[in-house]
Order: sequence, then structure tokens, then C-alpha cells
Amino acid sequence: MAPLLSVRDLKTQFSTPEGTVQAVNGVSFEVAAGETLGIVGESGSGKSVTMLSILGLIASPPGRVTGGTANFDGVDLLRLPERSLRDIRGRRIGLVFQDPMTALNPVLTVGRQLTEGLRRHLKLDRDAAQQRAIAWLDRVGIPSGAERLNQYPHQFSGGMRQRLAIAMALACEPDLLIADEPTTALDVTVQAQIVELVQELQRDLGMATLWITHDLALLAGLADRVVVMYAGQVVEVAQRDELYRAPRHPYTIGLLNSLPRLDRPRDRLIAIPGFPPDLIDYPQGCPFAARCPVVRDRCHQERPPLETKGDRPGHIHQAACWLPIEALPTLGEPRDRAA
Repeated sequence: MAPLLSVRDLKTQFSTPEGTVQAVNGVSFEVAAGETLGIVGESGSGKSVTMLSILGLIASPPGRVTGGTANFDGVDLLRLPERSLRDIRGRRIGLVFQDPMTALNPVLTVGRQLTEGLRRHLKLDRDAAQQRAIAWLDRVGIPSGAERLNQYPHQFSGGMRQRLAIAMALACEPDLLIADEPTTALDVTVQAQIVELVQELQRDLGMATLWITHDLALLAGLADRVVVMYAGQVVEVAQRDELYRAPRHPYTIGLLNSLPRLDRPRDRLIAIPGFPPDLIDYPQGCPFAARCPVVRDRCHQERPPLETKGDRPGHIHQAACWLPIEALPTLGEPRDRAA
């Protein structure tokens, strides 16, 4: 079955006074209908820029998409005119941002913002749009919807504002929801409620979800597959259980080792040493080479392609690493840096 969204060799650059930043450097992945795909990586890895590039939301200047394709249900989003993209955004692709205040206009009522997309995309009249908006407020757990429509975003708590953002993204029942770190600014209890809400709505609507986060622990109970990004590149792709059981890239192993664990004392947290590379002066070889505990000479000289690692039947596990599986660091304990 053809994927709902297929991104191939996506490249996005930003022009700065210091030089050109290669923020996204050849990213490829697929999302199937009804699937939850997690994209994970530390800050600056290119996760959010990838999403903004796909949806035509990169500010130009200074940014521009310089290559690649993003086929959504057979249509390349990167080559659509802005008017056609606006018809897809909100109608077939919903978007939830990390900070709901960036998605909610502080000077417009909640009702105005909820009904705007319904009237534009579904061609509903004012009364029908308001009734659907009230129903969605109830669906995302906001009571007294009729009264709430006349209120402003500042009259809602952080968790309620995120529920509002989810209602806005899903009110037209899109085929794909892109959630860009939607729980980062929330406390742990509210995070769990938002995740559970999105999962419930995904089951009800049968939509696919692209969940962007820096939190591997969150994806452990959420994603079907996981894409790991580093320095604007995809370095590993695998089914969720396979990735956590047997990661095939030193960066992924480092991320998993940095998570708190019940079987390890608090003072045994294992950090990844060093810093990500300068995306203006992009390294010739593997972008993780300067921080890798098992780096070899070849890693500095040639950039490894994303290729299949391992041969478990039914498990497509890809990683961009020159090292064979047996040479990778052990999950749970770091190895000494190789010569």
C-alpha cells in the first residue's frame, strides 16, 4: 500500500550573515495511513524545520527548501502554489504546535478561531460551524462549550489551551495530524492526558499521526515506528520495539542511555559528550563522529548512507553508520572511545 506521506531527500537552508545553515540535509521517511510515526532528536536536529518545510511554512527569506519531494496522497506539497497548500493545511493535514499560544490568536475569541477553519474548509454556515465547534470542545474535554466560545485564550489554562489547539487541528477530521512537541510546556499529568486524548481521537478518526519530540521515553508508549534525527539528517529508522531493544546507531544508543532508569542509580546517568556540529561548516563525514564513543577514521572522511542493519524477518531497521553491529556501544553502559 502506498504511504500517505512520503518525504524524499528533503533539504532546507537558512541564509545568515555568518553563512548558510544546512538545517535539513537529505531527510527521507514515510507515514502510512493510520500509523503513528515518531521523529526524535535533540534541539537543533531539524525536526521542526522538516515539518515546516513540508507544509510550506518556512519564512523566506531567510529560509528556503532547496531540494527533495514531499508526496502527500500522490501530490508533491513542495511544488503546490500557496493557495492549494492552504486548502490542504487544516483540512487534510492538521497541525498542533509546542506552545498553543503560537497557534491561538490572543485578540480573537475561541469561537471565532474554531469556526474559521470549519467555514473555510467544510463550507458550513455560522450556526452549523458553531454547533460543530461546541461538539469538538466537548470531545477534547472542555465543558460548557457554548459559553467557552465567547472567551479568549488567556482565560484558559495551559492544558486547556493545548486541548483547544487540538480541537482546531482536528475539527475538519484530517487524514494526518502533525504534532510538534505538543506536551513539552505541560506538567507530567497534563502531558499524559494530552497523549491519551490524541490516541483516542486517532483511533476514532482513523488518521495518521506524525509526532515530533525530543523525548524517547514518551514515544515508547506512543509510536509504531521511530525516526531518529541528528544534525539535519536521519540516522536511524525502526519499529518502536526494535529500536528500543536493539538500537543500531551510536547516537540512538546515547539517547537511550541518557534516560533515567529504575535499575541504575541517579548518579549513573550517561550523558552524550560534546556538542552537535556547526551546520554552517557541515562535517565531511558522519555528523556524529566528533561525539561518537566508537569512531573510526572512515567516519571522519565519508558520510555513511542510511541502509538496512540486521535481518530480522518483518523488521526493516535502517541506520547510517559504518560500524558493524558487533562494534556498537553496549546499551546501558558506554564503551571507551576507540582509537
